[in-house]
Amino acid sequence: MEVEVLKALAHPTRLQIVKKLSKGTLCVCELNQDIELSQSNLSQHLKILRDANILIQERDGTRINYSIKDKEILEIVKIVEKLVQEEIKRIASQLGGI
Repeated sequence: MEVEVLKALAHPTRLQIVKKLSKGTLCVCELNQDIELSQSNLSQHLKILRDANILIQERDGTRINYSIKDKEILEIVKIVEKLVQEEIKRIASQLGGI
């Protein structure tokens, strides 16, 4: 299960979706505002996140709303971002010494 979560979060678009949902529940139409994807492409990314048990889908009339199932996912995202930033700083300092 852990591998599925990490694989799902490894794609930049899916990571962007999770970050948008970190502020709260959004419908597909709201998710699609900043993410320039076709409706079908966005739906595929949302399905991968649901299948990895990262998102919850709820229907509200004609709207389909998504939210993060477990807020600990956001901690994983923060940790990975911190590690990447530290690695970028390390590489930059090495390049500065060349």
